[in-house]
Amino acid sequence: MKFVGRINVSMEEIPLQKLEEKFKYLKPGGHYIPDGCKPMNRVAIIIPFRDRESHLHILLNNMHPFLTKQMLDYSIIVVEQTANQTFNRAKLLNVGYVEANKMYDWQCYVFHDVDLLPEDDRNLHVCPDKNPRHMAVAVNKFNYKLFYQEMFGTSSALTKDQFNKTNGFSNRYWGWGGEDDDMYYRCRYKLLEHTKDDWKGDGLNSLKYKILNITSKPLFTHILVDLLEAEERASVEAKLCH
Repeated sequence: MKFVGRINVSMEEIPLQKLEEKFKYLKPGGHYIPDGCKPMNRVAIIIPFRDRESHLHILLNNMHPFLTKQMLDYSIIVVEQTANQTFNRAKLLNVGYVEANKMYDWQCYVFHDVDLLPEDDRNLHVCPDKNPRHMAVAVNKFNYKLFYQEMFGTSSALTKDQFNKTNGFSNRYWGWGGEDDDMYYRCRYKLLEHTKDDWKGDGLNSLKYKILNITSKPLFTHILVDLLEAEERASVEAKLCH
């Protein structure tokens, strides 16, 4: 395994059919298991998705060679929210985590935005044992600097134990923004043994959704889900009224 550092990123949008031919060595569901060696980690790459088809094609074209080079036992899991609902990135990630655990014995979970492409092959997509890891501290959009200290978004890696201890992401962030900062503080308060109670009742233990379809595609596993927005908003409003 030889890394070169900065790598060329392809922004070409290639049709899925051609990508499937290019990466025909993958197992169903976009699952790769290296031959002849013990993989560094068993990693689920969980991607929240809606209406970003071109970004998904570009991501798949870049991520599969990037991850196979790192000799990981991995799969890409795309969690798509049904139409006519406000986007909820964090809840999609929670759904992806729960459903991924039903599929395979993963050790590490990388929560990865569809429009983020790795530019350095030394950025290993594995989970450290002690602390969650922010995978995207240097992004071209922010001139390769951390936008603010508490930023924990775009791509982050947590072990099963870490994610369970933080109770996952908050389910309350309908629309873009806020969920990553919330996770930063969950990690800080829970994993660093501080005290803050908000996370205890909002996350994996309060997650409600309805799976509409799960498809094992050649390049990824696709999960279509109803996040039950109307039901959840009604429940929150009812609590506020009492």
